[in-house]
Amino acid sequence: MYCKVLTGALCGIESEIASVEVDVSTGLPGFEMVGLLGNEVREARERVKVALKNTGVQIPATKITVSITPADMRKEGASYDLPIAVAVLIALGNIPMEYVENTVVIGELGLNGEIRSVKGVLPIVRKAKENGVRRCIVPMDNYAEAAIIEGIDVAGMETLEETITYLTQSEEQRLQWQAPQRARQEVSKTVQTLDFADLNGQEGVRRAVEIAAAGFHHILMVGPPGSGKTMVAKRIPTILPDLTMEESLEVSTIYSVAGQLQANSGLMKKRPFLDPHHTISEQALAGGGRIPKPGVISLAHRGVLFLDEMPEFRRSALEILRQPLEDKRVHIARTYGNFIYPADFMLVAAMNPCPCGYFPNRNRCSCSENEVKRYLHKISGPILDRIDIAIEAPKVDIRQLSTETQNECSAVMKSRVMAARERQEARFRGSGYRFNSELRGADIREYCPLGAKEQEFMEQVFERMNLSARSYHKLIKVARTIADLDGTDRIGQEHLGEAVCYRMNEGGR
Repeated sequence: MYCKVLTGALCGIESEIASVEVDVSTGLPGFEMVGLLGNEVREARERVKVALKNTGVQIPATKITVSITPADMRKEGASYDLPIAVAVLIALGNIPMEYVENTVVIGELGLNGEIRSVKGVLPIVRKAKENGVRRCIVPMDNYAEAAIIEGIDVAGMETLEETITYLTQSEEQRLQWQAPQRARQEVSKTVQTLDFADLNGQEGVRRAVEIAAAGFHHILMVGPPGSGKTMVAKRIPTILPDLTMEESLEVSTIYSVAGQLQANSGLMKKRPFLDPHHTISEQALAGGGRIPKPGVISLAHRGVLFLDEMPEFRRSALEILRQPLEDKRVHIARTYGNFIYPADFMLVAAMNPCPCGYFPNRNRCSCSENEVKRYLHKISGPILDRIDIAIEAPKVDIRQLSTETQNECSAVMKSRVMAARERQEARFRGSGYRFNSELRGADIREYCPLGAKEQEFMEQVFERMNLSARSYHKLIKVARTIADLDGTDRIGQEHLGEAVCYRMNEGGR
């Protein structure tokens, strides 16, 4: 007997609806699987056979052929276990075929029949809905993320036996079955624990960070150890606008594909904050691997990527950031396919001014001039050229630490950032841009016009600082954000002057 069960296949961050076809016939007993299968999928043969046996289903001595289509798409992962088991049960006559029509089945099987969570359930369920599928059967641990998608029935299963019972029930019984699951669905709450009110001093850094958050600009903080660079970076998400529903779905999809959505959790409501260690490899940063998956820079999508002690990162790893900082995506090529992962993040970097961290304080710094130069040159000019704002974080004075003055909280800073973002949204409506930092080429003239005095000022800056075209445009875009924070449509010389203060000399030296 022949049967077909729908399932989902991941291709990078995208998903496709695949089919598990099973044919049971007389002949030499065997269990064959075809369809460009990875190791994990080929091993499903043994998992399915033992899980069916331990569930009380005896497989007769027949020839079983399993084909997973489309045949030219490589299949990886253990999510095909459950659909293979269901298809075998239908082919053996244990479940009527019409009971699984228009139903996508996903899940990994344990040898005892337990159904375990898998990666990428959220994008698969979204794709199923787009293709008009009526129902999805998923592992119970993945139920919360699958249930986010409205307009499609989702049933969470814990065991193979439970799945068989569900599939052999009437439609009314299935709805009653799913009712308690819907009641169990929890809405995750964001708990805010960090606040800029905890930060004493560093008014200049506060201002630079607020500008960066308002225009989604990349920022570099330079200062001695203990000046609060990490403390500032960790609080940047608290002044960024909340994720929209569309952004939340994007971020949740990436984390689902990477297998980093917590069990029984739904949409991610908090902007990502990633702070990898400086020993991270190029592959872990960009993504990829034998089974391609998103890297750290994609996990930071719509959020903050913080590189603490930036010169300590391998130069080859830092150079990987060049393309994502410009194109906001990562392109990974493998022999069996090309994969594109989103990488629209705000880069926040911190570094010391020298290896010991105390230059130019010669009372504490013993680094030679050559050592300082070598340290600074660990970061290439093209990478520094892509950073919009550079700010010095000086040592905090003892009087600032002991003061009882109430510091400005994140909520107040966030309100100003939101107001500047609203001005940008109104300005760029219908243009495809969202932030000032995204402006390109000739559009800068349209959205960031300069008066005669301002143009003359920028010409002088261009010559004296020996700027590149990219640096020149970044100065104007930062000035545009400063004007937005001031609530004005006109870029003044004072805005340009402040933007110049946040710019390193060409090459960052």
